[in-house]
Amino acid sequence: MANNSKSLSLLILTFFLIFLSSFEISICLKVETQALLEFKKQLIDPFNFLESWKDSDSDLDSPCNFYGVTCDQETGLVTEISLDNKSLSGVLSPSLSQLKNLTSLVLPSNLMSGVLPSELSKCLNLKVLNVSDNYLNGTIPDLSKLTNLEILDLSDNSFSGAFPSWVGNLTGLVSLGLGDNDFDEGEIPVVLGNLKKLNWLYLAGSNLRGEIPESIFELEALGTLDMCKNKITGNFPVSISKLKYLFKIELYNNNMTGEIPIGLADLTLLEEFDISANQMYGTIPREIGNLKKLTVFHLFNNNFSGEIPAAFGEMQHLKAFSVYRNSFTGEFPQNLGRFSPLNSIDISENKFSGAFPKYLCKNGNLQNLLALENDFSGEFPDTYAECSPLQRLRINRNRLEGKIPDGVWALPSVQVMDFSDNAFTGGISPGIGSSLQLNELMLSNNRFSGEIPKEIGRVALLERIYLNNNNFSGGIPPELGALKQISSLHLEENALTGAIPSELADCPRLVDLNLASNLLSDSIPSSFSKMTSLNSLNLSSNRLTGSIPKGFIKLKLSSVDLSNNRLSGSVPPYFLTVAGDEALRGNEGLCIDDAGDKSSQKFMKSGLDFCNGKNGHKSFVKHKLVLFCVILLILAVLLSGLLIISYRSFKQSEAMNKNRGDEKGKNLNWKLESFQQVEFDADEISNLDEDNLIGSGSTGKVYRLDLKKGCGTVAVKQLWKGNGVKLMAAEMEILGKVRHRNILKLYACLMKGGSNFLVFEYMANGNLF
Repeated sequence: MANNSKSLSLLILTFFLIFLSSFEISICLKVETQALLEFKKQLIDPFNFLESWKDSDSDLDSPCNFYGVTCDQETGLVTEISLDNKSLSGVLSPSLSQLKNLTSLVLPSNLMSGVLPSELSKCLNLKVLNVSDNYLNGTIPDLSKLTNLEILDLSDNSFSGAFPSWVGNLTGLVSLGLGDNDFDEGEIPVVLGNLKKLNWLYLAGSNLRGEIPESIFELEALGTLDMCKNKITGNFPVSISKLKYLFKIELYNNNMTGEIPIGLADLTLLEEFDISANQMYGTIPREIGNLKKLTVFHLFNNNFSGEIPAAFGEMQHLKAFSVYRNSFTGEFPQNLGRFSPLNSIDISENKFSGAFPKYLCKNGNLQNLLALENDFSGEFPDTYAECSPLQRLRINRNRLEGKIPDGVWALPSVQVMDFSDNAFTGGISPGIGSSLQLNELMLSNNRFSGEIPKEIGRVALLERIYLNNNNFSGGIPPELGALKQISSLHLEENALTGAIPSELADCPRLVDLNLASNLLSDSIPSSFSKMTSLNSLNLSSNRLTGSIPKGFIKLKLSSVDLSNNRLSGSVPPYFLTVAGDEALRGNEGLCIDDAGDKSSQKFMKSGLDFCNGKNGHKSFVKHKLVLFCVILLILAVLLSGLLIISYRSFKQSEAMNKNRGDEKGKNLNWKLESFQQVEFDADEISNLDEDNLIGSGSTGKVYRLDLKKGCGTVAVKQLWKGNGVKLMAAEMEILGKVRHRNILKLYACLMKGGSNFLVFEYMANGNLF
């Protein structure tokens, strides 16, 4: 019986203990459920990820069924909460501190704000605390009691205050992330050297200054050292070569100086190395080329010089190589990219020379090829015609020449194509219509020629086209009007002909249009008045005719130039105020609409007349000058005429005076022609007495003259001036030869100056009739 009694008591005790345990678990489960529900209550869950988090009447209901919650399989108590990237906002509830068995709290990449609850320090079993990439703020509470922590990531929030140097007490940490917060400026705590197990150290963007303490280089297990975007100074640490397990060094965007130590080549596991945007100098040690596992090598924006070690061309894992904005010289390693899956390369703004490297896209992975502002020469290799993944291609500002391979124009993924400021020739291949992702086409300042292919109109994503200062000819393709995303179109300084396509007005986002210095003709399309987005317009130095479209008054232009064309018609005063004086010069046919006396004063310096005939001050002066010149010319002509008339009158008067003088003188020089044998003096003939006048006719007067010396009487005929010479010549011709008894005898003829005399036989019985 005693044994039976003992067994019964033991059984009862067992059931009691089980009941007590179940009761305790039930209570704990209830507490944790309420803690989680309180946590949920403080959050905003736009996508209902926490919909399964509900209260229950059952005392045995477990929160293990809650989304993102993991429990211990034996006890059913919560051990993990994982809600990564669920767009949760709100604040973190201190109720989480009631989860005594919680080992992992993972809430990164959400929108949570507020402070980090100091009550979390009660979760002594925590091994993982990750609330990175949220909007948490305030001072980080002291969590040094969480000695079991292995992963602490509070990075990428808005925490402020002093840098939490207490983390140096968490000697079990493997990963520590405190970067990208707003801590007070301070030095890197030396106590971080206590974290001997640390593999990942992320302190980027934490307002750290000063040199890296030597204690950091005692972290022999360290694989990632990331202290970028701080104010770290001093020379690049030589002691870094102690960290044999380093595979990632991120020290860019600091104020470090000095050279790359040769000992860096001892870090044979190094994959990523970025010390860009510092003040370092010197050359790249040749031994660095032996780091065969390198995938990322960035030195851009420093003061490095010398040549790139040739061994870089033998690397087989290199994906990203960026050394732009330094002073590297010499030939670039021709084999770089030949044996590696190179994805991105930027060697811009250096002094590389020689041939352009041809194998950068050998393995078909290259997306970014940036080599602008160097001294490369020769032709662009045709190996890039097959580089279909290429997205950004910029080789501008070199000395490259020759034709661009046709396949390059047709690259299917290219977004930026910049060949400007070289000496390229040839034309744009029609294959450019296949570059459907092209966003920018930059060909300025080359020697490209031929017509602009209409296929460009198919490239619907184009936003910027710069073809200025080349030798393009032919017309502007109307197909460019199909470019609905275009904002800048520069075709100036070419040899383009024909009319400006009205279809350009169909580009709804066009802001900047420059067609200057071509051979364009015809009128400005009236459709341009619809281009409400247009801000800058330059059509200068062409052969455009016609008037400025009236609708231009609707445009919101801040810059316009229509100078040196053949435009005519009126310019609205509003347009002139936008354009300014110089923008309309060289268009003789343009005039200003009269806007009244007050506003017209603005346009006095424009060089244009008013269309209604009224002149501005300058125009008035110009017209007065022209009128004065015309009057002066007329006066000069009149004066010349008067001088000519006066000269002729003077000559005639001189001749008459000479005749008179001869008539009165003693030594007359008469021209005498005698037809009959009669003796007389010329003086007798010329000194006729009006008393002896015996007749007058249409050709002259006839006098009777008794010759001296007893030679008888003759009749002298003095011819009238004018026709006298002709008539005398006629009478002389006839009478001097005829001999007849019924015809008067012509004795002689006397001529001198304007005086002419005929001497006839005298008939005593009357006149000739």
